[in-house]
Amino acid sequence: MARQITNLGVEGLKGRAARYEKPAGNGLYIVVQPSGRKSYAVRYRFAGKPRKLTLSGGLSLAAARREAADALYEVERGKDPAVARMQQKQAQRLADADTFAAIAAEYFRREGRGLRSVKRRQRTIDRLVVPVIGNRPIGAIKRSELVRLLDQVEENNGPSMADDVLAFLRKIMNWHATRSDDFRSPIIRGMARTKPKERARSRILTDDELRKVWIAAAGRPGAFPALLQFLILTAARREEARAATRSEIQGTDWVLPAARNKTKVDLVRPLSAAALDVLRRIPRIDSTEFIFSNTGRRPIGGMSRVKKKFDKLCGVTGWTLHDCRRTARSLLSRAGISPDHAERCLGHVIGGVRGTYDRHEYYDEKARAYAALAELVGRIVEPSDNVAELAAQKRRRRR
Repeated sequence: MARQITNLGVEGLKGRAARYEKPAGNGLYIVVQPSGRKSYAVRYRFAGKPRKLTLSGGLSLAAARREAADALYEVERGKDPAVARMQQKQAQRLADADTFAAIAAEYFRREGRGLRSVKRRQRTIDRLVVPVIGNRPIGAIKRSELVRLLDQVEENNGPSMADDVLAFLRKIMNWHATRSDDFRSPIIRGMARTKPKERARSRILTDDELRKVWIAAAGRPGAFPALLQFLILTAARREEARAATRSEIQGTDWVLPAARNKTKVDLVRPLSAAALDVLRRIPRIDSTEFIFSNTGRRPIGGMSRVKKKFDKLCGVTGWTLHDCRRTARSLLSRAGISPDHAERCLGHVIGGVRGTYDRHEYYDEKARAYAALAELVGRIVEPSDNVAELAAQKRRRRR
């Protein structure tokens, strides 16, 4: 009778207090769980020992009988089907771990803390890349696939976004190449959709725009207006200043630790009197360490929304917070500061032989540069006689 069980008979099997097996003939068994859920297994002997092979889920009775017959045929050929199935699962797990999505997830898990804008990178990869090539083994991804992917991103999101995706892909694939014996990244030079010079912004605030921004910031409380003034007076990167802590202010210096510096070295900025005055005017919320904070729990956030309101207030549009850094650098040159000292104020590392052998910190030179920057900003905000301004610049050049 067991050989003649039908689909209807299988459906009629009910769950009991304990799991049980119903023979279906030719080594095939119907496994019935207490819940009534059913699956199939094959029982056989291999090398004199009883063995059991659990079949794939969701099989019909006919399909289960075919798989059982195949398994018993393997036994006749001297192969253990249970071992073969285990090896297949292991191979599948390895294949799943080698997909682009898995490699990308591991990259962000291991390297995420050291990355700037890690959340934006991860969102971009998850939104634009994983749906297209996420389930592909990373070693099987061809350059032509990436080109088509970038074409799609360029058409839907623009060439700049396509280049961002390319940059994020390059980082992930190069990282994987350092950990693999065989993988070679399919990305080569020339795949970018724009040229760096074409993408580079050249926007700086004019004197009139700087005046409007500064006066609007000076007349409003809160972390964002103070942050704007601090960015202009220090030429700092936005994230450096946004997450600044009170412990980083040591006397009249702002000591940016290497862990928060793009160049991975400690950076000492001798703050001007004007920059120190900005810091003194920021009220401390509870016991927070963050200087620029609205909540006391974390650095200021939602700056795109806040800046949009600020633009309406000051009447200046079409600028970004990073333009403050570019504006400050231009003002340093205008104030007569040498290019090397101005670059050091920005936290840039001087390259070449001088960068390798010249370890002087140039503290006094940076202090004079920041003071000159604050003085020039003050004259722009409250215009004075042009002749006096030119004379002041000449005196600094002589020094």
